[in-house]
Amino acid sequence: MAASTGAANAGSSDLQGLASDGSSMDSPPIQYSVILEHLIGDKRPVKELSPGIMGGLPVPLKSDEQKMIERGMESCAFKAVLACVGGFVLGGAFGVFTAGIDTNVGFDPKDPLKTPSAREVLKDMGQRGMSYAKNFAIVGAMFSCTECIIESHRGKSDWQNAVYSGCVTGGAIGFRAGLKAGVLGCGGFAAFSAAIEYYLR
Repeated sequence: MAASTGAANAGSSDLQGLASDGSSMDSPPIQYSVILEHLIGDKRPVKELSPGIMGGLPVPLKSDEQKMIERGMESCAFKAVLACVGGFVLGGAFGVFTAGIDTNVGFDPKDPLKTPSAREVLKDMGQRGMSYAKNFAIVGAMFSCTECIIESHRGKSDWQNAVYSGCVTGGAIGFRAGLKAGVLGCGGFAAFSAAIEYYLR
């Protein structure tokens, strides 16, 4: 009985040895680096992560009209027009506000003792608001357009675009009063743009 048990154990050990030798000859041992290449390396299969497969709502493909509208909204011309309109509204509101707190609005310098009427006060407020609106619109359009052009040329979206654009805008506005004013306008507007970008980012 003991001899048969020993023979069976010996036969099973021989079979295990043959199986292990055969498996080692058929397939090489699995290496950790090979597994990593298939999991996170270059050999990892790329799967399309669509919302429908991941359990989310399927997103329809964009039509040519939608793509054209998106390209138009991302263009420099659209950004400049949008900044121009926003600057016009903001400048008009700022001009009306400053005229409302100014005590000299509506007064005639030729006759300072004359009390201005409501119509004259509203007229001066409208003129000041329109003047501020035009200036803000020009500055906004110039700044936005130059920033978009510089960003497209550099291929980066960082704080340097705003600084360069501020220098160009301030220099162009100040250059009408001379070279010194242009240099000061460039430096001042660039510093202001850098401070705004630092605060926003």
